[in-house]
Amino acid sequence: MRSREVERVVAGQETHDGAGVRLTRVLTQDLQRRLDPFLMLDAFRSDDPEDYIGGFPEHPHRGFETVTYMLAGRMRHRDSSGNEGLLTAGGVQWMTAGRGILHSEMPEQEDGLMEGFQLWVNLPARNKMTAPDYRDIAPDAIPEFVDADGTTIRLIAGTLRAARSGGERVQGEQHGEQERVGAVVRPDTEPLFVDLHLRAGARIDLPIPVGHNAFVYVYRGEMTLGAKATPVVTHRMAVLETSPEADCVALRCAVDSRAIVVAGRPLGEPIAQYGPFVMNTRAELMQAVHDLNTGKLAPRA
Repeated sequence: MRSREVERVVAGQETHDGAGVRLTRVLTQDLQRRLDPFLMLDAFRSDDPEDYIGGFPEHPHRGFETVTYMLAGRMRHRDSSGNEGLLTAGGVQWMTAGRGILHSEMPEQEDGLMEGFQLWVNLPARNKMTAPDYRDIAPDAIPEFVDADGTTIRLIAGTLRAARSGGERVQGEQHGEQERVGAVVRPDTEPLFVDLHLRAGARIDLPIPVGHNAFVYVYRGEMTLGAKATPVVTHRMAVLETSPEADCVALRCAVDSRAIVVAGRPLGEPIAQYGPFVMNTRAELMQAVHDLNTGKLAPRA
């Protein structure tokens, strides 16, 4: 296995969204082409209700998928297709906006820690007007693997062949399996979404499909990545080089650390975005705005 190296380290931008929710926009619009098919990554973490209590009242989407992964707290989802679900710590909401959906995400707590991520994944042009869909994935429905040195892998999406941890092959071989399958498997973009927990002194070579764009966001502790041992501290995202010779990323840490590792197959299509709409052309964006204003974007179920 040959590790990818770090191309650059990104700090993200502090901002507010929804009804004043405070968050860090890590994957911003200027990185959309480089990290195709991913359009946005927001990280949020606060134990101050003023930072999150307003939540995300009803708003529209068209043309992509949203993935919300909760680490702490509770969020209630409702949408125009009639879906409703409670997102709790360790759970995932995977929503396909497709041709259009209106939804809200509102906290179901008045105090305590609220923490998690929201990732936007693009849809190919031929599927942008597909029917909307929603999946509420409970924490115990996400495959979780723990190896001998305590390394924990939560496989939210994608497939993962056997990794090397501490120099030994794990996460599959000990059970006679060559591949692990996550809670969600999607066509076209083939996203890999891993929540990785490493103990102090641990090291792992995590497989990443060749040709996929990929990044690592460290949300606890600090790690070094690649053969060059590039340091990545808490609340930083490492954009990984996309090389045909590299089929994994080497992660090492001196202290207990956690990170999400995300990879996907690029679509290589034009990206046209206007707020919550992501299409391929300006004309399609104008149509989305028209459909919203005339009540055609997301008819109520």
